[in-house]
Amino acid sequence: MSEFSFSEHPHKRYNILTGEWVLVSPHRTKRPWQGKVEKPDLAQKPSYVEDCYLCPGNERAGGAVNPQYDSTFVFQNDFAALLEDTPVGTFEKGGLLKAQSESGVCKVVIFSPDHSLTLPLMEENDIKKVVDLWQNEYNELGAREDIGYVQIFENKGAVMGCSNPHPHGQIWAQRNVPELPARKTENMERYYAENGRSILSDYLDLELKEKERVIFKTDHFVALVPFWAVWPYETMIVSKRHIRHIGEMTEEEKADYAKIIKKMTTAFDNLFECSFPYSAGIHQSPTDGQEHEGWHFHMLFLPPLLRSASVKKFMVGYEMMANAQRDITAEYSANRLRELPTTHYKLGAQAENA
Repeated sequence: MSEFSFSEHPHKRYNILTGEWVLVSPHRTKRPWQGKVEKPDLAQKPSYVEDCYLCPGNERAGGAVNPQYDSTFVFQNDFAALLEDTPVGTFEKGGLLKAQSESGVCKVVIFSPDHSLTLPLMEENDIKKVVDLWQNEYNELGAREDIGYVQIFENKGAVMGCSNPHPHGQIWAQRNVPELPARKTENMERYYAENGRSILSDYLDLELKEKERVIFKTDHFVALVPFWAVWPYETMIVSKRHIRHIGEMTEEEKADYAKIIKKMTTAFDNLFECSFPYSAGIHQSPTDGQEHEGWHFHMLFLPPLLRSASVKKFMVGYEMMANAQRDITAEYSANRLRELPTTHYKLGAQAENA
């Protein structure tokens, strides 16, 4: 009987942050694909679009008019999923039917006035302005007594449900801590109480020694493919210093954070030479008035593409009914991303044609 191999045999990996398992089936990459093929977005976008709801000076779908902004811009979502004036209420029947009201604030964060720019095509100092805005919003919203968690995220690309191609993200701030951050809170706090260190500090030490899942290192951050990654090219940016949230970042750390975001998103675009779709989000300590000493800041990128710009990973069948599953190993993904050029493929082509 052959010896077990991570790269050849099916196995399960444990997520230390959520307490969940993922099934890894590396042998399945050999199967032929005759399923759905996506159409990658390869079109060059103009810097301004007259009917774009998010471009400077344009009227939004809700009727408000954007100012002639020349940097980042944030506004309350015209079609918010959470409302500030939701009455407090609960419902329970027979111990089986339970519900409670949820209130909050939803904001839209415009990264740039230029309709054509995504994060990997922006200058580092302009990405730093986005980071500054994230920090300000976290601090201001988190200081409110009616906000227990601030979720900062971006959906990039139509395949990820993004309804407007103008470079933007969102912030949903709500009274209660959502399910996934709540599970992470429980595991992080337990580990810190038992070990006196954050779980991601110890995990990062291990990854930096092993090196095989690390993609980039900067002065203050590490980008890696988590050992327990679910999506094919899922990555995580972790702060080297144990900080609980973006509000604790120094100016130097924010500039460095902008640098590694640009490096990571450029690698994504270069992988299949397309505007790489993903859902990305920051996980950080709740703003519920507790200390949360065990919380350790990190950012997740969850991209759906699997084999090319046109073939994506579907979370269906077994994944929906039983267990998260992936076909390529974290080590394979990290190696592919690590070996890519650091210059964006569009900028490289421009240099060659100059």
